[in-house]
Amino acid sequence: MENNQITENLKAHFLRLYQMAICDDDFSALELKMLYKCAEERGISSKNLDEILLNPINLQSLVPQTIEEKVDYLYDLTVMIWADGIVSPDEYSAMQKYVLMFGFLEENATAIVDYLIEAVKIGKNKNEILYELKN
Repeated sequence: MENNQITENLKAHFLRLYQMAICDDDFSALELKMLYKCAEERGISSKNLDEILLNPINLQSLVPQTIEEKVDYLYDLTVMIWADGIVSPDEYSAMQKYVLMFGFLEENATAIVDYLIEAVKIGKNKNEILYELKN
């Protein structure tokens, strides 16, 4: 995928994933592998990911709009925090902030984060989570 085909929202997503990986001051090799694996799954080369990380954009104005995109991005963030098998308090707090940033109600934020962490722990994929949310 050429760099000019990578949307600003997708760039913002990878910057959020990187922020999530480093928020607990323990950026592990597992988290780094997860970041590059996620990029590969979306057709983004290692070189393009490096460029995204080295040339950050403003994330505040770029939030996912559809419920599918929100769940997709939150799932990736959850996979990132679970990559090392530990969810630190800083990672948990960051997840809550992203849930709120993506427009979910404050009273639901903790339940959403808990649900996503549990889903990732037991190996649910994005499609299973979306199915459960819609039914």
